[in-house]
Amino acid sequence: MNEVPKPPRTEPTWRIPVGILLLLAGLLAYGGLIARYLGPWLSAWPVWVQTIAYIALGVVWLLPLRRFLIWMETGRFG
Repeated sequence: MNEVPKPPRTEPTWRIPVGILLLLAGLLAYGGLIARYLGPWLSAWPVWVQTIAYIALGVVWLLPLRRFLIWMETGRFG
């Protein structure tokens, strides 16, 4: 099934600024929770292990982002 691509959006939508604000709020909340609850626990680990843990935690928040960005652009979740 070859779908015809939709033309680019020409009119602004409320979902993009609201989505950016929600994304920033979610990222701040996620970072705050990690710093508050995992930071003290992770600080006892060697630095190289902390680095790997923080990189992994930094990538984990990206997992639900695809559907969120689809919603911002189209209004559908997926």
